[in-house]
Amino acid sequence: MFDPIQKLLVLQDRDRRILRMKDELTHLEPERQQWRTRIAQAQATLDDTKQRIKHIESERKRLELEADAKRELIQRYSLQQFQTRKNEEYRALTHEIDLCKEVITKLEDQQLELMEQAELAQKQVAAATQSGKEIKQLADGQSVNLDAREQNLRKELAELEANRGELAEAVEEGARYRYERLSKQKGHNVVVGIQGGVCGGCHMRLSPQTVVSCRSEQDLVACPNCGRILYYTRDMDMVVAD
Repeated sequence: MFDPIQKLLVLQDRDRRILRMKDELTHLEPERQQWRTRIAQAQATLDDTKQRIKHIESERKRLELEADAKRELIQRYSLQQFQTRKNEEYRALTHEIDLCKEVITKLEDQQLELMEQAELAQKQVAAATQSGKEIKQLADGQSVNLDAREQNLRKELAELEANRGELAEAVEEGARYRYERLSKQKGHNVVVGIQGGVCGGCHMRLSPQTVVSCRSEQDLVACPNCGRILYYTRDMDMVVAD
């Protein structure tokens, strides 16, 4: 293989690996955030359920106080019945007592319903607590894995970047300048092979003259369409596409 091309391919491979390392590192924090979000959501679910229990208990006590107030009214009306000698007033008090008893029955039914809701909510609290613990354990485990992964990636990245300059210096200055300039425009897919007579970068058809120039390995050959640096190896299909 043409020596300048070989050195450029080595440099390009190094740049691609560095880019992959950096890309992997950028994905670590979002992964951590996902686990933090899961923990926060589990805690929010638990807090909401506990708050619902407090609301249920508060409502149950309110109904209980209301029922107690009605019972006190019944006692008062009963005392008034004992004291009155008027049939009409007695019947009116009896009616009021009956109304109070109806209200008490409804209030007690509502209290029973709230007690059932509270029992269900308590079970939900237990389930949410267990779920939160499991998520926290998983998150802690993932945090350890992510920290280790980040440490390894940063170590590998530092090693890759350490001698990247040496690889770049090994490339002839003019070729290196072309590579660096194209890298800013095309990303790290600058030095590309020819397959079937087309550019491995833009996939546009190349002229026979361009293909022959590339095979001669006398100088760096650029794709006339995208400007990428072309190369070939013996295992490539060099037939020019129709």
